[in-house]
Amino acid sequence: MTGPTREAAVKSYAAVDLGASSGRVMVGRVGPDSLELTEAHRFPNRPVRTPEGLRWDILSLYAGVLDGLRAAGHVDSVGIDSWAVDYGLLDADGALLGNPVHYRDTRTQGVAEKVWATVPAAELYAATGLQYAPFNTLYQLVAAGSSAQLAHAKRLLLIPDLLTYWLTGEAGTELTNASTTQLIDPRTGDWSYDVAARLGIDLELFAPLRRPGDPAGLLRPEVLEETGLTGPVPVTTVGSHDTASAVAAVPAVNERFAYICTGTWSLVGLELTAPVLTEASRAANFTNELGLDGTVRYLRNIMGLWLLQECLREWGNPDLGELLAAAAEVPALRSVVDAGDAEFLAPGRMPSRIADACRASGQPVPGSRAEITRCILDSLALAHRRAVRQAQELADHPVDVVHIVGGGARNALLCRLTADACGLPVVAGPPEAAALGNVLVQARADGQTGDGTEMRRLLARTQQLTRYEPQGTTAVWQTAEARLPGR
Repeated sequence: MTGPTREAAVKSYAAVDLGASSGRVMVGRVGPDSLELTEAHRFPNRPVRTPEGLRWDILSLYAGVLDGLRAAGHVDSVGIDSWAVDYGLLDADGALLGNPVHYRDTRTQGVAEKVWATVPAAELYAATGLQYAPFNTLYQLVAAGSSAQLAHAKRLLLIPDLLTYWLTGEAGTELTNASTTQLIDPRTGDWSYDVAARLGIDLELFAPLRRPGDPAGLLRPEVLEETGLTGPVPVTTVGSHDTASAVAAVPAVNERFAYICTGTWSLVGLELTAPVLTEASRAANFTNELGLDGTVRYLRNIMGLWLLQECLREWGNPDLGELLAAAAEVPALRSVVDAGDAEFLAPGRMPSRIADACRASGQPVPGSRAEITRCILDSLALAHRRAVRQAQELADHPVDVVHIVGGGARNALLCRLTADACGLPVVAGPPEAAALGNVLVQARADGQTGDGTEMRRLLARTQQLTRYEPQGTTAVWQTAEARLPGR
């Protein structure tokens, strides 16, 4: 009897990957030396502004997931990742109590100061290692503390856990995403019970913690009927924070690398074996989120391509390729803004707000669409440079290369500018890193691939990557950084 053929050893995994503006169901086919990813279905993610505030249309997202699984056909497992911090509340019967609140909603304005009056910011960082961001789940829960909805809630599920619950009927809290709530101790990988108790947050609302690779149940019979799939189909816990999945798909050859996960946000940082909880780290606003296999994602959130996405929306979505080509001809570093400034967090009027920021700092005001686009990309590269430099200093972890993964890996101008700004080679790709990391964790749980090192080797062998060598001197970037307020 002969052994199985290579083709017979290939298995298929559905990766549900939800971003802030769209969702998709991708199918990954994994074999002994192969990794292929195809898109089964893509659907919009359109938040809705109601009289109560900005909300996610979670039912539309769930319908998109079901449509995607139907389009995917036979799969050996399903995994779900999404953005972080947001959640749904369930009543005692397991029914959803209203649409989840969007992290860009204004309800958390001024809440941080109230939290710090009880748990000072330095103590909060020492306990949880999380950077200050006004939308962290902790602040959302404090903001919702007197609401009727929270009073009636019996269960809180983060967005990917909520969708997993609807698919399987089994509730869990995935750890990499839970680490973004500001309620996890990154040293222990367990809840920060003291912080929760001091702030009156009931941790019994959360389902038991799960880790990437853990089983999350089987697709319910009703889901099988809706999607046309033949059971049993397991759902596997993956790095359900999309950045955790994306970092798992960084095709690095050793530990001396920085990563930039680009999309709506730029998440810039290092993969470490232990958190950095110093006061200097807190002052620099770096976060310690948990990753695959007990690693720490030591990173800073930067506003990312949200700045450009909002401009494109206001401009009526012109051709991006033509716009980038025109931006490449604009003189470099003519005007820059702080891409980490919370001023740019809310939607609306982005071109005007960028122009206002340049005017306020005494720089030339970009007028044309190409000039504004170049300002955004130069500013993002400058923010990448600063975060990569500071992460190395704060963690005492030097790097030789910067990996750009996610949608921004397709933006050649941004990748080239980042290499120039950092003075380091940039390796761009894969653009679908979150979906690939999702798939590979499922494949590993299924015995199709080995540990994290072997997963990265498979990525390096099978994915198209582009290398950008730094050009010019970093001195011009240092001069540009000095023009920013507070630098």
